[in-house]
Amino acid sequence: MNLITSPWLPVIRRDGSQQWITPAQLTEPDNPVIELAAPRADFQSGLYQWLVGLLQTTFTPDSGSSWHSLYETPPQPARLELAFAVLEPAMELINPEGIAFLQDYDLPDGEVKPIAGLLIDAPGGKTVKDNLDHFIKRDVVTGLCPGCAATALYTLQANAPSGGVGHRTSMRGGGPLTTLLRPPETDATLWQKLWLNVLEDAELRTDSPCDATILPWLSATRTSENKTGVETGPEDGHPLQMYWGMPRRIRLEPSDRTGCCSLCGAEDQPLITQFRTRNYGVNYSDSWLHPLTPYRFDLKKQQPPLSLKAQPGGLGYRHWSGMAFVNPDNGDKAAQVVRFFNATRFEWLSGWDDDSQSPRLWCSGYDMDNMKARCWYDYQMPLFICSLEQQERLITLSAAMLEIAQLALSTLRSHLKEAWASRPKDLKGDTGYLDSEFWQQTESGFYQRLQQFSQLAPQTEPGEAMASWLGYVYGVQQDLFDRWALESTPQDLNLKRIMQARSAMVRKFYFSKTVKQFKARYPVAVPDDSPSSADNREPSQ
Repeated sequence: MNLITSPWLPVIRRDGSQQWITPAQLTEPDNPVIELAAPRADFQSGLYQWLVGLLQTTFTPDSGSSWHSLYETPPQPARLELAFAVLEPAMELINPEGIAFLQDYDLPDGEVKPIAGLLIDAPGGKTVKDNLDHFIKRDVVTGLCPGCAATALYTLQANAPSGGVGHRTSMRGGGPLTTLLRPPETDATLWQKLWLNVLEDAELRTDSPCDATILPWLSATRTSENKTGVETGPEDGHPLQMYWGMPRRIRLEPSDRTGCCSLCGAEDQPLITQFRTRNYGVNYSDSWLHPLTPYRFDLKKQQPPLSLKAQPGGLGYRHWSGMAFVNPDNGDKAAQVVRFFNATRFEWLSGWDDDSQSPRLWCSGYDMDNMKARCWYDYQMPLFICSLEQQERLITLSAAMLEIAQLALSTLRSHLKEAWASRPKDLKGDTGYLDSEFWQQTESGFYQRLQQFSQLAPQTEPGEAMASWLGYVYGVQQDLFDRWALESTPQDLNLKRIMQARSAMVRKFYFSKTVKQFKARYPVAVPDDSPSSADNREPSQ
C-alpha cells in the first residue's frame, strides 16, 4: 500500500456515508468530505496530524491571501494529486527491499513483537508477565489492515513515550499535547479543518520535500548508541521534520494472512501481525518546537522549553490561557499555529467576529506515567476573535478568575474533610472527583464571561462581569459542599460539625486576601446571578 495513491483514509461525507479515500480526494466537490472516521480517538488525532504534515510539506501557501483563497475555494483533487506525487517514493508501507514509511532504513535484525505493540495503550511485556492487564487485555489486537497499521505507526512515532533503555521518546517528549484549530462553521469541510492548521511560513517551504532532512527514513538512521546518546537538533534537519519525527527503529513485517482488522473491522484485508524493533533510534533534543504543540518556557531562561503534557484530572478551562494565548505567570505559550492565528489569520475570515461564530481549539494527548498510558484526553475550548489589545486583557482577566476558582476549590476540599470527620487529617482516599465536578460546574460560566470580555470596547471596565464571577463561584462552592457533606447516612451525620465547617469555609474564602484584592480591583456589587441568591450574600462576622 502507498499512502499517497491508495484509498486508505477513513472519512465521512456530507450525506453521512463512510468510505476510504486517497489524500487527493479530500477536496472532491460532490458530496464533500466533512470528517475523518478513525476507529480510535488517538488515531483520529494522528490522522489529522499526518494530513496537516502532508499539506505543510507539499502545499505550503506563499502568502496570507493565497491561504485565504484556498480556504474559501479548495484546490481541485488533480492539483493535490500532482503536489502529493513527489512523496510517493517515501510512502510505501511495506517494502522489504527498500524505503518504507516511517520505518528504519536498514534494520536487518531486531526484536520481533506482535503488532499490538504499536498501540501506546497496549499492555507491555512486564504487565502481561505479571498478569496485570485487567482493563486493556492482551491478544485483543492480533492483526491490522494496512491503513490501521500506518496510522498506528504514525501515532506512535508522533507521541512516543519512554519505552525502556534506548527506546527514544517523540520529538516533543513522551505523550505531548497536540492543539489543532477548528473552524466555527457547523458545515465546515475536512479540507477547511485541516487547512486552518497549515502555516504560510517561509521556513516550512521547500522545493525538495522528498529529502532525508525532512523524511528521516530516506537514509540511514541517525542512531544514538553511545553512552550520552547522540542528539538530533534543529540544525541537523529541516524544520519540516517536526511533522515526520522518527524516534523509534521499527520495521513492519510482511504477512500472508488475510482476514478482519482487529481495530476497524474491515474484512478480507491483508493483515500485518508483527514488526521488528531495536533501540537507540533518533534522539531528538529539546530545541525542537513543534508547530502544533504548546510549550512551557523557563521564565529564568536557564532551561529549554518543555512541551505541555496531559496530567491526571484532565484538561479544562484552567489550562485555557496557556493553550489559547500565553500565560505570563508560568511561561506557558500556545502552539505556533494558534499564536499565528491570533496575531494575523483571524482577520482574513470575515464573519467570525459574530458571537455565534467562535472557532475552537481541539486539545488531545495521552496522560503518560513513563511507559504506562493512564488516559487519553480529548477536549475542545473556545477561541475568541478580538484585537491584540483585547487578547492581553483576556489573559489578565482569566488569570484573576482562575485564582478565585482555585481558592474556592481548595477551601471546599479542606473544609469538606472537616465536615466528614473529627480528625480530617486522618482521612485517606482519592478526592479527585471533587476537583473534576467543581471544574465542570464552573466551566460554562467561565467561558461565557470571557465571551463578554472579548466584545467589550477597550475603555469599558469589566467590573460587573468579574464581580458576578465571584458570586457564581461562591454559589457553586456552597452547592457542592452541601451535597457532599450531607451524602452520608442519617446516623453518621454530625450536623453541628458540618455547619461549623461550612461557616469556616465561607469565612476563609470571603475574607481571604485574594478575594479582598479581587473586589478592590473590580469594585461592583455582586449581582444576583449565582446558583442560589443566598449564596451571593457575604457572610456576617
